[in-house]
Order: sequence, then C-alpha cells, then structure tokens
Amino acid sequence: MERSEEIGEKAGRLEAWLAGERLDVALLRTQANFSWMTGGRSNAIDLSQPLGVATLLVARGGRRWVIADAIEMDRLLREELPGQWRPVEIPWAEGQADPDLAVKKAREVLGTGATLAADWPVGDARACPDEIRRLRSRLTPGEIERLRALGRDAGEALGEVCRNLRPGLSEVEIARRTATALADRGADPVVLLVGAGERLERFRHPVPTAHRWDRGGVMVVACPRREGLTVALTRIVWAGPVPEEIRRRTQAAARVNARLLAATRAGVRASELFAVAARAYAELGFPREEERHHQGGAIGYLSRDWIAHPESTEVVESPQAFAWNPSITGTKVEETWIVDGGEAEAVTCTPGWPGLEVEEDGRLYKVPDVVSTEHLDPARVSRPKTI
Repeated sequence: MERSEEIGEKAGRLEAWLAGERLDVALLRTQANFSWMTGGRSNAIDLSQPLGVATLLVARGGRRWVIADAIEMDRLLREELPGQWRPVEIPWAEGQADPDLAVKKAREVLGTGATLAADWPVGDARACPDEIRRLRSRLTPGEIERLRALGRDAGEALGEVCRNLRPGLSEVEIARRTATALADRGADPVVLLVGAGERLERFRHPVPTAHRWDRGGVMVVACPRREGLTVALTRIVWAGPVPEEIRRRTQAAARVNARLLAATRAGVRASELFAVAARAYAELGFPREEERHHQGGAIGYLSRDWIAHPESTEVVESPQAFAWNPSITGTKVEETWIVDGGEAEAVTCTPGWPGLEVEEDGRLYKVPDVVSTEHLDPARVSRPKTI
C-alpha cells in the first residue's frame, strides 16, 4: 500500500469513528498519532514532549489541514507532508501565548458550530486519547513491512553489540554501543536498559549506570523507534557458564511467552491474557512472578500501546504487534511479534543467536536464550533448542 493510500485508509477509520460519535473533526498533535496518520512522518522537535509542533485536522468528508507556526510550516510542507494537507499557518508568538489556538483555528476553517475531538486536552474539544489510540491498533500492510524492517535491523544491532561484550565494560558503555548500533540503522531507542551482575538480579528496569559487569549476566533491553514505529527486544549474556537455575528460569519464561502468544487472538481481552500469564507462572513453579513486573502487551507507535493487567478492557485486534516480556528473577525473554489470525511472526530475531523453541497448541514459538561468553562468536550460527 502506498503511503497516500495508507493515509487515506487511516483517515477513513478516523472519519467513521467521528461519524459514530457525532463529531466533525479530530485534532491530532501527539507525536505518536501524527506519525500514525502520516505514514511515518514526524512533528517532533523536542523529544521530551509528548506533543509535537504541528496539529493535524482530519474532518469528515475527506478534508484535511495542518496547523503549524511560521517556524515549522515551510519545512513540514516540503519534507514531511508534501501534497497531503492544506496549511493553516500561525505566528509563533501567538501559538505560545494561546494554548487553545488550535481549537480556534479549527473553528475558523470548519465553522463556529463544529464539534471537535482531540488527542490531548485542549480548549472545549472532547479529549479522546484512548479512543484515537485504539484506531491505531490494526496494522496496515505498509506498517507491517516497516515493522519487519525495523525489527530485522534491531535484532542485528543487538546481536552485533552483545556478541562483542566482555566483562569489565560498564553499563553506560554497553548502552552507548547499543544506541550507536541502532543509530547506524536510523533508529532511536526510546527505552534503553542495561543491568549487570547484581543489578540484573535485583532490578527489572535497570537504568544504565557506571556499574561494571564483572560477574553473572548482563541484560540489554531496547525499544528502538523509526518512522514512528517501535519494537522491543531483550538479550542476556552470561560471564562464563550459564547456571542451571538461570537456564531453568529462562525456559519457564519462554513457556509463559508461548502461552501468551497462543492466547493472543482477535477479540481476547488484555485482562484474560494477564490471567494466562499468572496461571502459567504458577503451574511452572514460579507463583505470583507476574506481580514483580508487567508482562508487556500491544506495541506500535509507543513502546507499549497498552499493557495487560487484571482490570484492562483493551481487546486484541488483527493484525497487531505485541511485545510480551515474561521475566523471572535474573532472566527475561522478549521479542516483538506480529499477530495475524492464528499466526505469530517474530520480527526482532537476531540471526544465529541461540534460541529456545516452545510448542504450544501445535505451534512453535522461538525466543532468544541466555548466551555464555564462552560461546559468543560473531560468525556463529546456532539452532534453537526445543523445550
């Protein structure tokens, strides 16, 4: 699907939702929704802010505008939005002085009686961030191809970094190498964690520090983003032989992952999927492990579009991307998958990385294993171990 066709299909979803809600126009300003609606373009300048520097207006009847100030409009029209959107330019100082200016400009082009929805709280527009986010869930063919390409590059990048890890490196140095390998492939990590030794054993979200890896394992976690889309993956390297207890725990985490994927089907509630994980941990001898860390969930234009939990009402779409991340103290498995019908395709695989294959409901699900430094070899190709 060409980008223009993709944009048209997404605008159609949004227009149908507007009609059902008796609304006239949606204002999209979050970086995630801007990238979604434009097929991977960006309104970002300051990555620390969820809102970008331009607002899209998508109105019923196929009408589309972009609101931006004089600093950004020319660049946006030339490099981000060629031929797709009618411009509504505002003075930059006026935009700074009036946080509700986008609503006022929308009514200027649509009429004073227009009813508005927005993906952030603004003026008297109806704030609908969750409803609009759900419209992103079902992947287009173009998004699937971009996710596959990003996943392939991310898997190669982490493999490149992790095959060259040796004790003595600091977590921040490992993080720097990871960020560089991803940047070389045009991706920016929106999440980057590194936990070594006792920090891997103690923390599920180890933000990189000056701590040096001198024993045990080192875990590298990344959520790289490119063209608005995000994938998630984890790799663990062990200094010396991998302890049998860590292997046992990793195999159990792989089984939890397989059960989650087997249950991830269109129409299933996220709360049901959380229950699948909780039962699996208990049956495998690790009861209540799900209370120590979230199990992941849907992924796309955020590092997680939603996370499964006991009260979640989110529902699986198809095709949709998921990153489940079962963890047991000292280990974890995580890949990004595209789930379509009854099939789950891993897109973040690292070529040649030793893996674990788990059979569930007649299907095999492969996840990365914990790898010893004794077996690291840039040219090594390993076959997955079936458990």
